[in-house]
Amino acid sequence: MSYNIDALTNDCYEGTTCLINKFNITDEEKLKALESAITFAKASELEHTPINGNFDFEHYKSIHKYLFEDLYDWAGKIRTVDMAKKGTQFVPAKQIEYIAEKCFERLKNENYFRTDDFDLFLNNIVDFYCVTNSLHPFREGNGRTQRIFISQLLRLNGYEADYSCIDNDDLIIATIQASNGVTDYLKEVFEKIIVKAE
Repeated sequence: MSYNIDALTNDCYEGTTCLINKFNITDEEKLKALESAITFAKASELEHTPINGNFDFEHYKSIHKYLFEDLYDWAGKIRTVDMAKKGTQFVPAKQIEYIAEKCFERLKNENYFRTDDFDLFLNNIVDFYCVTNSLHPFREGNGRTQRIFISQLLRLNGYEADYSCIDNDDLIIATIQASNGVTDYLKEVFEKIIVKAE
């Protein structure tokens, strides 16, 4: 949860950077462990029973809500604070709705990236990943939500996401580079992740 936030203790217990949660856990490490266990179980459920949706922002938010509703009252809701992480400044909270509308409108207008050209598909997925990463619409849990949504989008196009074939650090490094405008490594990473569905 190592973010730089303009209001570092917003949504946190007084005197801590531990997010207010339904279990009233005030120790950040204990909360992180519980959050990891719960969201792993819920993400596994979504592998077998995906959330139905129209691949719009409401669909995206419903995935976040499902993953985090046992932990936080704000699950599925847009963050109200501005955030940055590892030198990457995310979309200001006040602009999230507008940017999200444009991002998901493009996805729909481009027929959810359906194409026979894999290189074009790969470029579109990388671009979508970069935009949703920059959007970072939630207070916590953006990467997990993003991966599940993209996995569903890949399935729609006859592909699967195999995140086990890469080191998570590689994805982080590639994401940081992409946030600075260099997407070559992120494209390499996604080329490994995306496999044809059996």
